[in-house]
Amino acid sequence: MTLKHIKPILAICFLFVFASGCKQKSDTLPNVIFILADDLGWPQTGAYGSDYYQTPNIDQMAKNSMRFTDAYTAAPVCSPTRASIMTGKHPARLHLTNFIPGHNRENTRLIEPKMKQFLSVEEFTIGNLFSQAGYSTAMFGKWHLSPVKFGPQSLPFYPDKQGFSEHFVIDSPGTQSNPEMDPHWSDLIGDASVEFIRKNADQPFFLFMSFSAIHSPLVERADSIARWRNKPESSKPENNPIIAAILARMDANVGKVLNALKTLKLEKNTMVIFYSDNGGLTQNAVYYLDFYPEGEDIRMASQKPLREGKGWLYEGGIRVPLIIQWPGMIEENSISHEVVSSYDFMPTFCELLNIEKPDDLDGISLMKHIKSGEPLSERSHYWHFPHYHRGKPCGAIRSGNWKLIEWFEPALANTGEPVFELYNLKEDIGESIDLSESLPETTMRLANELKSWRNELKVQHLTVNPKYLIE
Repeated sequence: MTLKHIKPILAICFLFVFASGCKQKSDTLPNVIFILADDLGWPQTGAYGSDYYQTPNIDQMAKNSMRFTDAYTAAPVCSPTRASIMTGKHPARLHLTNFIPGHNRENTRLIEPKMKQFLSVEEFTIGNLFSQAGYSTAMFGKWHLSPVKFGPQSLPFYPDKQGFSEHFVIDSPGTQSNPEMDPHWSDLIGDASVEFIRKNADQPFFLFMSFSAIHSPLVERADSIARWRNKPESSKPENNPIIAAILARMDANVGKVLNALKTLKLEKNTMVIFYSDNGGLTQNAVYYLDFYPEGEDIRMASQKPLREGKGWLYEGGIRVPLIIQWPGMIEENSISHEVVSSYDFMPTFCELLNIEKPDDLDGISLMKHIKSGEPLSERSHYWHFPHYHRGKPCGAIRSGNWKLIEWFEPALANTGEPVFELYNLKEDIGESIDLSESLPETTMRLANELKSWRNELKVQHLTVNPKYLIE
């Protein structure tokens, strides 16, 4: 039985449960809060080892939760990851593989495929799932799944068309944003979320908090930035005082929500997930010199010990923090080394609600693992990024501790450069030693598996650009 077949049945069943009062909410319908950070790198919180960035609320949440060391996003940029969270499908299956609308670069060796510029309303989302299960639903914050972010053209694709009964949409700061006035809208998201929780304390709810922090532009209150600039560690390449200030405000609003759950005695009946949409940004920050002294340090932060960051399929672009809290259900201060990804949330929520997941999902449920520590079944994870971003178009596969990256330019345009890179992540998390030449059998085994996966999903491919001019 599929979701389409059980939608009418679900509505009748939940009406019966609510009307009869036979089952208490705490027995069957836990609340779920999904907190999504924007461009937050794997090492950029105290919970993941930073001794510079101060995130006391996220850190405390990690102590009460299961913290994942090997959580990934299905893409190294925003929109495709968000689409995979919403649907449980790989971005390559959705043909939504870059941020919307993507770059418009003409003089490249390869021509990028024309990807989908929105998340279709025909897709069944986690908003639809919870809404049809009788939940109050809300999405506050960054959406980035419409053809444009705001205006009439965006409205047919907004959260209210995807199962969210309450919503507002924001984006990163604009050119007129005042650093002293909540430029990333973190306070607005936090306050609205607390109000939503209070309003729905007596009924099941699903809340999707989607921050724009810590996405560029780097802009925050001057006194907050000064607090971190004066720390000796601020000169290290992995640290940035403005990012620290942006992150501190976001963390404070995570704290507001966690405190609301305590105050309303909802902690034990609420699963809270903290996650990021891709790895951290390491270069090319947009910056407002109107608000800061000339010569201000505008560098972004290294994702050390990971290689590169957002826009790359190296670990710095796709490995992200993941924390799942559910008191009484998930062991406190536990650590998972299982490899998971953004398309695993939909099937997890299906099992949470005791609903059979659709056959075309790419993820698996994490429920048994997070509740009992039971290992997940062995599987490979794949990436398909046929776009020019920070790096060049490529694909990747992780199988066990092995990770292979395939570069599409040398594969298609015969540039003479290496097509593959191979890394052992257990021994080399920084991807510094390429083993592709020394281990040709492993390289080709993974390359063939990656090719088979692409064929199975009917991914969009690049083509050689006949008008390319060598610069």
